Amino acid sequence: MAMPLRGNLPTLLIVEDEKNTRDGLRRALEDKFEIYLAPDATGAMNVLESEKIDVLLSDLRLGGGMDGMELLAKAQSLPHAPVCVLMTAYGSVDIAVEAMKRGAYDYVTKPLNLEEVELLLLRALRSRTVEAENAQLRQELDKKYGFERFIGDSPGMLKVFELIRQVANSTATVLIEGESGTGKELAAQALHQLSGRKNNPFVAVHCAALSAQLLESELFGHERGAFTGATGRRIGRFEEANHGTIFLDEIGEIDAATQVKLLRVLGERTLQRVGGNANIAVDVRVIAATNRDLEKLVAEGKFREDLYFRLAVVPLKLPPLRERKEDIPLLAAAMIKEFALENGKKVSGMTADAQEALQRYDWPGNVRELRTTLQYGVTVARGERIGLKDLPERIFGSNSSSRGGASSLPGSFNLEKMEKYLIEKALEACGGSRTEAAQKLGISRRTLHRKLNFYHLDKGE
Repeated sequence: MAMPLRGNLPTLLIVEDEKNTRDGLRRALEDKFEIYLAPDATGAMNVLESEKIDVLLSDLRLGGGMDGMELLAKAQSLPHAPVCVLMTAYGSVDIAVEAMKRGAYDYVTKPLNLEEVELLLLRALRSRTVEAENAQLRQELDKKYGFERFIGDSPGMLKVFELIRQVANSTATVLIEGESGTGKELAAQALHQLSGRKNNPFVAVHCAALSAQLLESELFGHERGAFTGATGRRIGRFEEANHGTIFLDEIGEIDAATQVKLLRVLGERTLQRVGGNANIAVDVRVIAATNRDLEKLVAEGKFREDLYFRLAVVPLKLPPLRERKEDIPLLAAAMIKEFALENGKKVSGMTADAQEALQRYDWPGNVRELRTTLQYGVTVARGERIGLKDLPERIFGSNSSSRGGASSLPGSFNLEKMEKYLIEKALEACGGSRTEAAQKLGISRRTLHRKLNFYHLDKGE
């Protein structure tokens, strides 16, 4: 065993029976890690049981009566289990893949490329750091993402809560439908936290925020050299979510090629990284969300019908806030308490006229808009209660049918005309800033760009 060089670096245990290889790895990695060495599995266990090892790099074939697969199992059973990377000869790749299914982070093939080994070990270490942070926050997340922030006692929300409880512990895919700002990601978090997968990763991917090529790489990963700029292997979000849940937000925005690959993952539970040929098995619960009418997109030939039915095994529709205004007092009380605590203020409620203004407003931005409204109200309130003057003008200046009065609306209540009108008003209110307008509307900047093209409003920033 080699003692560590410095006490402020992550620890790495290298297990390799060939001394030259062992020493070469030590020299190559000692600037990034505190190095421990072992020639066999028995020596490795002595180190693992006496030292706090962050990363284990082990050959699959070891002497001493225990191979790398057995060492992997024993290392993972330790209270402070290291993240494990295996080394193997090219002809033993199938065994290494099996080791990954049993919990290894990844593998490298011999002869070793030292730069690739270093990058892989640093990625493995980063994954361990994230895992440790997740473990520390797990209790808080259980509280935060159960039903605690998902509030309501209206009939529509009670149906949503009951369906979530019924299907949370199943493996069925869930398609969450609802307008922007209705809480689709909170619903997905609740499904995950109430399931048997809650101690495993919850990985959210916002599909509209990425180009087609980047989204494919983000979801499925890529191999080195798969495309320009792919300087190393990348683990995709599906692999990252293995044994847990992946949340695919704005699923209606994905392109046709990615739809095909996603359909394969849902059907076969395997994927191929971009530029790779190996089939990688994944055990992932898929939850998707959309603010678009997927059935309409299917009818228009813009979304695969077979993928739609794969995703919508359990459809979950979230009602907009204007259809459950009886929930506003409950939501407002919880939000005011949250923001008052965050800002160190003694705000504890609202005046009657402020509460009435919230009930009159139609909330095109839904619960997300209510949150920003009350955050503003708590921030500017001078007393212990939010008054009418502490609300944005659009709230207390509205009547029961619109945010700006019926006279300011387009003459027709055609949905597309209303959407175009809201986009124009949002851009006007934000001085033409698309980023701010997208935030105000509760949609991504890419979705706003697509709608500007659709309504012929794209005149540049």
